[in-house]
Amino acid sequence: MANKFTNSIGYTTIQKWLTNQNRKPFPFQEQTWQHIINGDSGLVNAPTGFGKTYSVFLGALIQFINNNPKDFTTKKNNGLQLLWVTPLRALAKDIERAMNEVIDELGLQWKVASRNGDTSTADRTKQKRNLPEVLIITPESLHLFLAQKNYADTFSTLKIIAVDEWHELLGSKRGVQVELAVSRIVGLKVQGSKFKVESAIATTNSNQSSNENNTSALNVKKESSKKEKNLELEQTLNLELSTFNSSPSTLNGLSVWGISATIGNLEEAKDVLLSSLKTEGVIIKANVQKKFEIHSIIPDEIEKYPWAGHLGIKMATSILPIIDKNKTTLLFINTRGMSETWYQTILDIAPELAGAVALHHGSIERELRTWVEDALHQGILKVVVCTSSLDLGVDFRPVETVIQVGSPKGVARFLQRAGRSGHQPDAVSKIYFLPTHSLELVEAAALKVAIGEQFIESRIPMLMCFDVLIQYLCTLAISDGFYPDALFEEIKSTYCFSEINEEEWLQVLQFITVGGIALREYDDFKKVEIIDGLYKINNRKIAMRHRMHIGTIVSDAMLRVKFLSGGSIGVIEEYFISKLNIGDVFTLAGRNLELVMIKDMTAIVKKSTSKKAIVPSWNGGRMPLSSQLGKVLRKKLNDASGENISENEIELTALKPLFDLQKQLSAVPKENELLIEHIETKDGFHLFVYP
Repeated sequence: MANKFTNSIGYTTIQKWLTNQNRKPFPFQEQTWQHIINGDSGLVNAPTGFGKTYSVFLGALIQFINNNPKDFTTKKNNGLQLLWVTPLRALAKDIERAMNEVIDELGLQWKVASRNGDTSTADRTKQKRNLPEVLIITPESLHLFLAQKNYADTFSTLKIIAVDEWHELLGSKRGVQVELAVSRIVGLKVQGSKFKVESAIATTNSNQSSNENNTSALNVKKESSKKEKNLELEQTLNLELSTFNSSPSTLNGLSVWGISATIGNLEEAKDVLLSSLKTEGVIIKANVQKKFEIHSIIPDEIEKYPWAGHLGIKMATSILPIIDKNKTTLLFINTRGMSETWYQTILDIAPELAGAVALHHGSIERELRTWVEDALHQGILKVVVCTSSLDLGVDFRPVETVIQVGSPKGVARFLQRAGRSGHQPDAVSKIYFLPTHSLELVEAAALKVAIGEQFIESRIPMLMCFDVLIQYLCTLAISDGFYPDALFEEIKSTYCFSEINEEEWLQVLQFITVGGIALREYDDFKKVEIIDGLYKINNRKIAMRHRMHIGTIVSDAMLRVKFLSGGSIGVIEEYFISKLNIGDVFTLAGRNLELVMIKDMTAIVKKSTSKKAIVPSWNGGRMPLSSQLGKVLRKKLNDASGENISENEIELTALKPLFDLQKQLSAVPKENELLIEHIETKDGFHLFVYP
């Protein structure tokens, strides 16, 4: 580490705070801090629980302290310094808590705030009036920021954009939203810096012209010297101006940092995020290994356990000893509908856990989710039944173990969930795999092999997402509008749209102004007006509708669920409610609710004492198997088709009776085989193909 860095007031201040906390920075954290001080951009990669958040956040604090050595503890209202993009609302709350602890203990005057779908209108107004130094925001809310008037002023003081859990956003349309937002902020910074340089050049030229008119004998020598200096300055400024075109990151004072845990294509992930900066950037990889303990829960009688299914409820009693011996357990369920069933099942088989068991998923009302998260931090919950709403980056120290019900369908997702336990650098992350049907034990065996060989999925970046681009252009048109020629270069600077050509660009512009060729007869699609070359949406109704629909997740219409007496419970998809009759009882947020009526996109309900209830289903519950896990899975089936199964592979050993029966009746497909079974029943002939 360079002496200049370690001797800086920012570094020594942070080092002193860490010492008081009995902590020592990891080398990868110090490397990140150094690169942030240098104004570099890049990607930080480290296992969960090793302080990836601190690697960028503390770097931002060091940078601020170094820039304000005399008054860093008293300097207030500094404007937005750090924009923290996160994919999950639950993650935002946890990060905000951790950042505030550091800021308070250092005595800084920084403010930290979150902005997402849960943020109240009052809080948003307060943020607009007086921006915090750190804003934790989701991709959708960031685009809503770009839909505000004079949004450019918001980013004028910005030093760092941090994109947390970049591996989760990459390969999705939300990741494309991040790319476009970064390109816009970089574009604003470049425009601001260019304006300063061009103004300086204009001033220099003006001085030069003035000097040439002053030709008195007394001033000739002095003005000649000035002219040489002005020419040197002009050459320097022109060099800076040309540098912007090749690498805008060098002079715009903005760094972009991705934060990632498990991902197979790190280099590509970095290139996608930093594309708009036109800089290579750095990858900082933590040279540390996270220890995992993976245990499979084997059914007592494998032959009697279902060969297919998705609930696993038959083995619910087997998790009670695990829950009893650990302080707090997270029970991960793949779908919201299954989580409701498991929550009720745990209460039925272990009524003594009432009050110590909670449910957490994305359709539950914010207040209930917040209560569960706070209770987890305080260690007052014994078990939380949850979905992917808690499987990223959230640091709940009391969590000692994790139970995964059913296959996670991917190695990275399994590691993420395992990492919720033992969320400290030296702690072991423990995870139990509970199969929902017998053959899922093969996936458990495959997961162990894939994790041992670090065979992690890559996230393939999306290209040419015109639907996201059209929405983004309308977002900019709502706020201050845009000039297409200037914006086209920004759009092309992103990884997603690097191959867009002028013809495609013109078609996109035609679509947002007149509805394109197909929809030009419909007035609703004539959204954007062109006024003196500026593309702008002036219709308030169109603007309001657009703000309400910003996002890239296409789902069924959602209905809010409220009690007849008042009070909100959560949301449910319209297609599910439409199948119910008045008086039917369904489950949401772990409660049995009777449908009273549907009014104004709201399902009005009352509490029900009925023992029977319909479990909701959500369309987001479909999960494909990742290609990496699928490849290892086929190898495991190949092993199972042979005679020599290792004693260490308890999953394949337990499944041997089923494999023997399959061999007797049909065949166990080898790695390079496709199994096709032909069956005759009373209904006729049936053909089954197993890919």
